[in-house]
Amino acid sequence: MSGDALLRLEGVHKFYGEGAARLHVLHDVNLAVREGEFLAIVGQSGSGKSTLLHILGCLDRPSEGSYFLGDRDTARLGDDDLSEVRNGSIGFVFQSFQLVPQLTVLENVEVPLVYAGVPRAERHRIAGEKLAQVGLSGRLRHRPPQLSGGEQQRVAIARALSHDPRVLLADEPTGNLDSATGAQILSLIRELHASGRTIVMITHDEKVAAQAPRRVHILDGRLREGAA
Repeated sequence: MSGDALLRLEGVHKFYGEGAARLHVLHDVNLAVREGEFLAIVGQSGSGKSTLLHILGCLDRPSEGSYFLGDRDTARLGDDDLSEVRNGSIGFVFQSFQLVPQLTVLENVEVPLVYAGVPRAERHRIAGEKLAQVGLSGRLRHRPPQLSGGEQQRVAIARALSHDPRVLLADEPTGNLDSATGAQILSLIRELHASGRTIVMITHDEKVAAQAPRRVHILDGRLREGAA
């Protein structure tokens, strides 16, 4: 599997603290995700899944081992290069949406493009296309407080897709939604996968994880493939 993997963790350990107080959070984690794959990583609070998420999202580095995104070992990159990889290759969808309430829907989706230096007219075009893709063409001038939770998560997904990332990293994407709205968001994520998008979803919910063709479980910082 590792030969054509888009994401690859090799012998990853993560420690926090020093000496007797050192906490060993991830233990010899090995994982490969192919381009176009939809993977769910399932774990309860304290299992190490948040730490794993931070490493996959290039928000943190392994204490030991390697994390390859494409052919680049992100564990060896400096802060500037790591930020470049994170901003160019990874789209984030968070449980809490993390939209800017003062900005319009269109402006929220444009935020990554602003940081990337994309010209204004091109930003508008791309953001409009991504919002149409998630079914929000009629909400461009609304602000997040005027939207339902499901609509806000759709905006967040459109924003995550705006710079055409190599992988979409979804952290508990239905955690703040009721079951019916959560099912709609999962349907949208499945559609994105069907279109060829690589997706890694972090969740504590087995029913949510079941939407992914492949699942791995994390318990006490160790990964195990397949069902619980």
